[in-house]
Amino acid sequence: MRGPWLSAMAVRRPDGNVEVKVEPNGAWRAPLLRRIPVVRGVVVLGETLVKGMSALQWSANVSLGETEEQLSSLQMGVIVAFSLAVTAVVFFASPAAAARLTEGWIPGPLVHVVEGLVRAALLFGYLALLGRSQQARRLFAYHGAEHKTIHAFEHGLDLVPERIQPFACAHPRCGTSFLLAVVVVSTLVFTLVGDLPLEWRLVSRVVLVPVIAGLSYEVLRFGAAHRNSMWGQAIILPGLWLQRFTTREPDDDQVEVAVTAFQALRLAEVTTPAPQTLHGAGEINA
Repeated sequence: MRGPWLSAMAVRRPDGNVEVKVEPNGAWRAPLLRRIPVVRGVVVLGETLVKGMSALQWSANVSLGETEEQLSSLQMGVIVAFSLAVTAVVFFASPAAAARLTEGWIPGPLVHVVEGLVRAALLFGYLALLGRSQQARRLFAYHGAEHKTIHAFEHGLDLVPERIQPFACAHPRCGTSFLLAVVVVSTLVFTLVGDLPLEWRLVSRVVLVPVIAGLSYEVLRFGAAHRNSMWGQAIILPGLWLQRFTTREPDDDQVEVAVTAFQALRLAEVTTPAPQTLHGAGEINA
């Protein structure tokens, strides 16, 4: 669970008890960059990737009853950089190369649409294939438990499984929406870039990844700020649909873990002062 300046993680240990870890976000780091549109999205994305890697390692160690040390900052940075490089090649460069094969068969601007469709197909295919893994399905069920818990809290209900379970697994502030925003924004950006020789086209797809990530972040911020408007709903609803791939119905034990993380975060927010560089209260996100 991620709040304005803190995040809480909860994991069930082999003995059945739930262990909790609360950490600060990077809200006090690079305060100036966090006020610059587009740039702030890149900063938040980098922090989210690092925290996600760290959380997965910690949760795996706790759930298996192991006590391995966390990776160093350098090691984590190398892993994140490698992951971004693979993502840039697979989801950005390869669709451009595939769409290049259609040139001469369809009008020029439509080549970029084909590239976007290939990119979307790769994303949906990857998520569908990932969802066939037993470990991923269990992870996605915890994802659903997080969303249900936040729904119940926002409706003012007691945070117990019987009041939480009726809610939907999808939530409008889920990070999954970012993936779909990237597909749409990248298609628009690459269309504006126009036709380039193949080698420069591949380079542009990799180099522009941070720009696309930052623009996608701004699109989602706009949707969240105007969630009751027609434009806001047009941004939010496709993300809710995509969460069919990344959430599953949780059991009561998984809901209990989600509630434990949520309550730990709420308590920590009361007892831990917000950084002076944090402007405005945020919302809790899963």
